[in-house]
Amino acid sequence: MTSLDFSVDNVEVEPYAVTPNLTVRLRMSETTGVTVRAVALRAQVRIEPHRRPYSDAEGEALHDLFGPRERWSSTLRTFLWMECSTVVQGFTGATVAALPMACTYDFSVTASKYMHGLRDGIIPIVLLLSGTVFTDGPRGFSVQQIPWDRSAAYELPVDVWKLLMATHYPASGWVRLDHETIADLVRFKAAHGLTDLDSAVRQLLTASQVQR
Repeated sequence: MTSLDFSVDNVEVEPYAVTPNLTVRLRMSETTGVTVRAVALRAQVRIEPHRRPYSDAEGEALHDLFGPRERWSSTLRTFLWMECSTVVQGFTGATVAALPMACTYDFSVTASKYMHGLRDGIIPIVLLLSGTVFTDGPRGFSVQQIPWDRSAAYELPVDVWKLLMATHYPASGWVRLDHETIADLVRFKAAHGLTDLDSAVRQLLTASQVQR
């Protein structure tokens, strides 16, 4: 019977990926001496927001997610970031596997909204691990499941997330809008002689602040 333990060595930005990707360097240790032929590994990555403090500015940015601070004792709950998978090559003893994490800038995704609200510090994550282990057993080829309680916690630096976004969206970003909203913005831009939609949004925001 195999016994696998997991820990995270590092999380790195993939600089040459077409889309935003992080790579988890996941250390796997087999403690019984069995030769592992392969592992079909799955991971559910969750964010644990209660594991870090927040500045006033971060509190304001996260109000949309968690409400006012007086409610955070009940609203600051662990939530899903993503699910990812990989196939790990055979090893004996221990190995470090590369687990790809496909990320998004989309502000409609809770995890992205959360991370964009952070100024510095860490993003507390935990990987809940599962999958299938293929080994050489006493009677030949053996197939086993990774126990349900395997996990690995990690404190992902906010700077790593910022570097990932800056690599793929330098000095800019994007938001998802309805077709009607885009059409209204285009008409507003044309009516006011503006050169792009960014200028239209900026003028609308400025007008809104003046009215306050």
